[in-house]
Amino acid sequence: MRRDRFRTGALAGALVVALGLLGAGCGGGDDDGSTTATSAGGGASTQSTDVSGSVSVVGVWTGDEQRSFKAVIDAFNERYPDVKVRYTSAGDNLPTVVSTAVEGGNPPDIATIAQPGLIREFQRKGALRPIDYARDTVTQNYAPDFVRLGSIDGRLYSFVYKGANKSTVWYNVSAFRNAGVSDPRDWSEFLRNARTIGASGVPAYSIGGADGWTLTDLFENIYLRQAGPDKYDQLSEHRIPWTDPSVRAALRTMAQVLGDRANIAGGTQGALQTEFPASVAAVFRDPPRAAQVIEGDFVPGVVADSTRLEPETGYNVYAFPEIGDSQDYVVGGGDSIATFRDTPAVRAFVEFLASTEGARPWAERGGFSSPNRTIGDDVYPDSITAAVATAIAAARVFRFDMSDLAPAAFGGTPSQGEWKILQDFLANPSDVNGTAQKLEAAAARAYK
Repeated sequence: MRRDRFRTGALAGALVVALGLLGAGCGGGDDDGSTTATSAGGGASTQSTDVSGSVSVVGVWTGDEQRSFKAVIDAFNERYPDVKVRYTSAGDNLPTVVSTAVEGGNPPDIATIAQPGLIREFQRKGALRPIDYARDTVTQNYAPDFVRLGSIDGRLYSFVYKGANKSTVWYNVSAFRNAGVSDPRDWSEFLRNARTIGASGVPAYSIGGADGWTLTDLFENIYLRQAGPDKYDQLSEHRIPWTDPSVRAALRTMAQVLGDRANIAGGTQGALQTEFPASVAAVFRDPPRAAQVIEGDFVPGVVADSTRLEPETGYNVYAFPEIGDSQDYVVGGGDSIATFRDTPAVRAFVEFLASTEGARPWAERGGFSSPNRTIGDDVYPDSITAAVATAIAAARVFRFDMSDLAPAAFGGTPSQGEWKILQDFLANPSDVNGTAQKLEAAAARAYK
């Protein structure tokens, strides 16, 4: 399951979309799953505005996200009226759809890909085209950590267009007010607040342990802040083992939350049976069943249609607490733009997406966090969205979700690898050494 959105889709449907890509590269006609724009525009300063042609885009975005991307295409159309952009949604089946199309020799011009590992796989196969023509735009608008993320062997192959800030904690305002606590400044205060909240009669933590990826997110936030970005990079590439002392230290810190059993909604067994949406619903209700849920900026959207709480007065957010000198550290995910063809129309659209004008239409509509540093707070529709979105662009240190960087067998598959081992750790958070050994054994198999 993708960590920054929650969708379903059948593989059969994915294969139908994949077959539809056979004509996508030629800018074919519309179908029920596509969004087409026949007039285009963009902020591609190095491109002439008399560009013409077609661009096929396959992405994960559906529903409101697809409608927002249509608004982006419309803005592009204002500058490039002779470029036709055709968007087809593959939902969470995108890796299968695009891989099938690549193997068949009929890839889309552009794909939005959430897994940097998949981007590297396509690059190793020679399927991707570098986008060095957009390097100046990306370098000007994005922090160096994002430029490095999109670079392979010294060339730029992608950039994160739509980000997800996973270094956030969402809380019920009344639960905090009744306990007399406020946003914590660091990890020690975070733990003290939790004890105070528990004593007030409401469990401090709501944990969606039935979805193992929520536990990887908690580990990654702790590890980045405690071990630092260099160790994070080494562990994400398995250049150090999961039995490294830094991993054990992070697991002991993680156990300070998981081991506070009486302060978890439903206790340990309840957490292991709680899926992520239910963990959010427990906090976003009146009266709350738990005070806070540790997850990304996509949290409010999960229960938007069912909660009566209003932002700021009913629920609010604070940054994942600092551990040591970790101010403005952000773990996140996101959908990157990668190209399989290089044409003047593709270049114009890529440069536009990397520009201020390319991010603004979606940022104004909400449901979007842009790593583009030129998007100011005033562009976003409300203060909460602005706070979590601009934290990505302004981060002193940004690192991509480590489990998305790992082979799927280790970091992205239910009931195995990191997901399952951390669920077992939730059940027995005292087993730090055994958990580290199991993580290393699973990683060694997957990376081999």
